[in-house]
Amino acid sequence: GAAKLVVVVAIFLFTFYVITQVFEIKMDANLGHIFARSALDAAAHSTKPPRYKCGISKACPEKHFAFKMASGAANVVGPKICVEDNILMSGVKNNVGRGINVALVNGKTGEPLDTKFFDMWGGDVAPFIEFLKSIQDGTIVLMGTYDDGATKLNEEARKLIAELGSTSITNLGFRDNWVFCGGKGIKTKSPFEQHIKNNKDTNKYEGWPEVVEMEGCIPQKQD
Repeated sequence: GAAKLVVVVAIFLFTFYVITQVFEIKMDANLGHIFARSALDAAAHSTKPPRYKCGISKACPEKHFAFKMASGAANVVGPKICVEDNILMSGVKNNVGRGINVALVNGKTGEPLDTKFFDMWGGDVAPFIEFLKSIQDGTIVLMGTYDDGATKLNEEARKLIAELGSTSITNLGFRDNWVFCGGKGIKTKSPFEQHIKNNKDTNKYEGWPEVVEMEGCIPQKQD
């Protein structure tokens, strides 16, 4: 009886040893798999493309402000203006409207100064002209159309916008899509401008052309 007991205990201990060894191997394998997967996930995360301010395609150099903007889509979706990762105007912010939408930004600091929209279909151009005249030197001016931005524009308003650096404003017509970034006191024509004519043969929407988008880096005003 004692011999049998010794054999039973020996078998039990041997079985226990085998089970623990197998369990440790499985644990090591599982842990190895977990760590390997974590390393792969970390590597995949590190290869994600970087995000730049306002979602532009590349980083701006020092002493430049990142911006991105889009005109309205027909008379349904309003324009959007972003500067230095700040959404200044959009349909979500509920501060856009039919006509010409304008955002003003401090040319030295990049801080937003004002946002307004002026109805150029059913409104009056006079308040728009007064607003344009009140803009201070060194101010960055961003504009985008929504629905129709040209019907009520007169020569005086177009001239004031041209002085901000626009070249397309003289040709802006009924329901054209247009985005522009210039500045008060600019000495040359702005490189930041996109314009698509309203043309029934090429319009993306029935009575309106496709949305125009633009991004870039605005040089900081130097003293």
